[in-house]
Amino acid sequence: MGKEIIKVNDLKKDFYVGEITVHALKGINLDIEEGEFVAIMGTSGSGKSTMLNILGCLDQPTSGSYILDGVGMATMNKNQLAELRNSKLGFVFQSYNLLPRTTAIENVELPLFYNSKIKAKERRERAIAALEAVGLADRLHHMPNQMSGGQQQRVAIARSLVNDPRVILADEATGNLDTRTSYAIMELFQRLNDEGKTIIFVTHESDIARFMTRNIVFKDGRVVKKELVTDRFNATKMLAELPVGEDVV
Repeated sequence: MGKEIIKVNDLKKDFYVGEITVHALKGINLDIEEGEFVAIMGTSGSGKSTMLNILGCLDQPTSGSYILDGVGMATMNKNQLAELRNSKLGFVFQSYNLLPRTTAIENVELPLFYNSKIKAKERRERAIAALEAVGLADRLHHMPNQMSGGQQQRVAIARSLVNDPRVILADEATGNLDTRTSYAIMELFQRLNDEGKTIIFVTHESDIARFMTRNIVFKDGRVVKKELVTDRFNATKMLAELPVGEDVV
């Protein structure tokens, strides 16, 4: 670690509902270094999802600056932002967002269709490698409805990896999963982080946040706490300590 990959300075975001102005973000200052595994925490309405949308270049701030991997977002047009999203960012969502009538390997290939430099053969090879990396080498041709929730989330994580992004953004990625499967997904995220991936993980669950290296807490559109995780959970150890039950799949 040491190289700054995200820098946010005095960032504000307002929404307008009729004549009412909602101040969703109120002057956020945030630095994230390469290789960090950061939780963005807060209750509903705290601003954490608005922050994630801006970090993911899905929305733009009302004022302030956001620099991603040395590139300022303020001067970029929609096409440039789309290209940046596809090359530097990987997304994992709570609801998986898989195409229902499409196999695992086809779902993972999707981000690569926006890169004209990658031919069909390489696209398929990279999708297979990403699925192998998340432990789904035997599920390449399964449809989402043929997989468990944990397997579907692994497909979503593989899809986030296929472009070799600089940053992975995860939005409540364990929110729909039981405890054992959540720990298995956190084990995967911890391994990816150990391999050098920078991960920003939005969660409202304090126990999930303890799998990460640093927690940033939002409240009423402001950052109210930034702290290193000194008693970090080890997902592999916690999985082994769970009562014997059905295998995680």
